[in-house]
Parts: sequence; C-alpha cells; structure tokens
Amino acid sequence: MLRQPNADPTRSHRQPGEEDGLPMPRRIWAVVAISFGTALFVLDGSVANVALPTIGRELGVSNGVVTNVVTVYQLVLVMALLPFSSMGDRIGHRTLYQIGQLIFLVASALTFFVEDFAMLLGVRAFQALGAGMALSVSAAMLRDIYPSKSLGSGMGINSVVVASAGAIAPTLGGFLVEHLDWRWVFIVGAPAAALSLLVGRSLPDPVRHHDRKPERIGGAWNALTVLLLIGGVQWATHAENWWPGTVATAMGVLSLIFLVRYERARANPVLPIDLLARPVLGLSALAAVAAFMASGSLLIALPFLFEQSFGYPPDQVGLLLLPFPLTLLFVAPAAGWLSDRVDATKLGVVGMTLAIAGLVLLMLMPDNPGAFPIAWRLALTALGFGLFIAPNSRLLIGQAPRARSAAAGGMLSTSRLLGQTLGAALVGVLLAQGLGQGPAPMIAAIVLCVVAVACGLARFNAVRQEPAT
Repeated sequence: MLRQPNADPTRSHRQPGEEDGLPMPRRIWAVVAISFGTALFVLDGSVANVALPTIGRELGVSNGVVTNVVTVYQLVLVMALLPFSSMGDRIGHRTLYQIGQLIFLVASALTFFVEDFAMLLGVRAFQALGAGMALSVSAAMLRDIYPSKSLGSGMGINSVVVASAGAIAPTLGGFLVEHLDWRWVFIVGAPAAALSLLVGRSLPDPVRHHDRKPERIGGAWNALTVLLLIGGVQWATHAENWWPGTVATAMGVLSLIFLVRYERARANPVLPIDLLARPVLGLSALAAVAAFMASGSLLIALPFLFEQSFGYPPDQVGLLLLPFPLTLLFVAPAAGWLSDRVDATKLGVVGMTLAIAGLVLLMLMPDNPGAFPIAWRLALTALGFGLFIAPNSRLLIGQAPRARSAAAGGMLSTSRLLGQTLGAALVGVLLAQGLGQGPAPMIAAIVLCVVAVACGLARFNAVRQEPAT
C-alpha cells in the first residue's frame, strides 16, 4: 500500500530553510560525477580477479599468495572508510572525494612500474587508500544531491551503477588479460576518475565543521581493530596454520570492546557509536551486513558448484552468473523509487522472502541443470536482494542527522564491504571443510536472510514505539 511521505515515521525532517537537493541541471552533472567515481571503485575492486592466475605466473608466486592482490585492496578499503568519513566532515565531502580520486590516479600510474609482487601489493594498498577516501563520503553526498523525497530513487540509481560495474568487470578483465599486459587491469578505471574530476565542480559544495578536532587516536584505533578482525578471519581461513589468525581475531574483538568504551565519551566518534545506538540506524546497518554477507557468499560459492560439481567450463561460469547483476540493474531503480513511497521494512520483508525462495530453489537444483533453470532461480534471488538493499540503504542514510551524514555513509559502505568480506571468509571455511559444493552455502545464506528480516522487523517495532516528535 502506498503511503504519503509524511506518514512514514522513519523519514527524516528538515529544518526550515535547509537546502533540499541540488538545483537542475547541476544535479544531473553531480550524478554523473559521482556515478563515474562509484563505477570506478567497484570496477577496480573486482576487475583483477580474472587476472590473478596470469599475475601469479608472471611474478612467480603461488595461487594462494596471489589472492592477496584482492585481499589487501579490500582490507585497506574497509580500514579507511570510517576514519576518512570523520575527516570528510571537517575538510568537506567534495574536497576529500576528489583528493581520493587524485590519489587513485597516481597509484594507477605507478602500476606501469611494477616489477615484483611486493610492489604490486603496495600499489594496490595505495589505490585502496584513495578509494576509501572517496567512498567514505560518497553516500553523504548523495543525500545532498537529491531532494529528500527522491533520495530512495537516488540510492536505486547508485545501486544500478554498482551492479553495472560489477557485471562488466569479469568480462572486461578477461579481455584485457587476453589482449594486453596484465597491468592494464589496474589502470582501466583511471579514465572514469578523470571524467569524474572534470565534472566534479558540480558536486555539493564543501561543508566544513571547523569546530571538530581531528580524531587521530580514534581513527588509528579503528583501523587497527578492523585490521585485526578482518585480517585475522582471512588469515585463519586461508593459511595452513589457522591459530595465528584466530589469535588476531580474538585480539580484534578485545580491541573493539575497549574502542567502544573510548568512543562513547567522544562528541563525534569515528566509530559511529551514537548512530549505531539508534534502533533505526543500528538495526539497518546490521541488516545490511547480513544481506551483503548472504549475497556475497552466494556469488563466491556458485562458481565452485557450477565448475566442479556441474561440469561447466570456466568461460561459461561467468555467463551463468550474469542473470544476478542483470536483474539488479532493473530492480534497483524500481526499489529505490518504491522506497520513497512504501515503508522500507515492508519492502524488505517481501524482498528477503523472495530471496529465501530463490536460495531454496538453487539448493534443490538437479545435478545437471541447464542454463535456463539456473538463470531464473538466480533472477528470483536477485529480485529479492534488490528489493531489500536499496530501501534499507535509503533508510540508513536518510535517518542520520545531517551533521553526521558522512559517518552514516561510511557506516553503510563499511556494512557492505564487511558483509562481502565475511561472506568470502565463510565460503573459505566451508570449502576447507569439504562443504562448499553442497547445500551448506545456500543454508548459510538463508540463515543470514532471516537475520536481515529479523533486524527489519525489530527496527519497525522500535520506531513505532518511539514517541511522536
């Protein structure tokens, strides 16, 4: 049932005289600038996957070691998001966004000079640093670009950009490795950064909070905690000796406990304790982690199932997975549009129900399915995730206080990357136990979808019980 915007208790309210989005046509150019930037960082995060065997062979490292090209990028990116979102509130979102793109361009140019694996890891970390700067404030700028009544549609458009970049990355990476030097996979996104910078003046004007002191201790502590938590999980699941990674993870949990106690006393904490304490935002962030963990683990587990159990050749596996991102291309903008009119929890429950149905059908596939039976099951699952993710993201960003919008954006990006990273680690554990090609990954994804639904329902009940303002 459609609802009037003012009837939704979870919608934010602006103060009188507060600007509501950019005027036209500046808004169009701002959307172009941020879309190119978003596509760049999504593309760069996954385009290198198909080049890993070639890189390992040419640089003389094993298959297990060469995966650090991806791991280092993801790890530095997650470490950077929250500290830089705090910095963006002080120096201005547009300023930090464009500094990040410039750093990425410089790092991309350095790829031409890579001669050994250690230098490649350093360049990838440098690229991730620039990407982390930009992504830490991109969601906050979306809130300033679109009017509040159209924020959901804006989040849907951004989801389309993410899905499109993710869809073309494997094909583009394979083409570059086949016809050019492998270094080009790390440079292909540079033109998008340059185009984004050219029209970047259309992005929202920098808003600086000069009264805020730099949170150096909180930023460094947050990055160290993420390093111990995620790095420890990846170490424990990918190394022969699992105990050092387990110890690092335990140290990360202990560090997180003390970090929370430290941040509670801060007015503008790097780890957004103040936002996570609000049921609408905290539960939305937890739901995002669960949803991205479910979808991420699915997309990592399926190639092993298709190739090693169903017997599909590697060049067909990418095509078999294509219905998932293609479906998101169509669902994401529609879900964003609906989230401006329909309660996000209702959309989310419907979406996760469809996703669970798709996962059950994938789990019950026959031993030798054709392309079509795989395609429609993946499309149904993607439809469910699309109906959940865009409305949940709109709620998380739209409900944060405007002065903390960068922190909310960093929290959203962190939730996405944390979910994807933990999903990859989960599949690694299942594969190591010999369970990765059976029903276990689907069952785990279903459980995570149930967790996402539970968070949405708890959020809905908490909002209804809040006193009217």
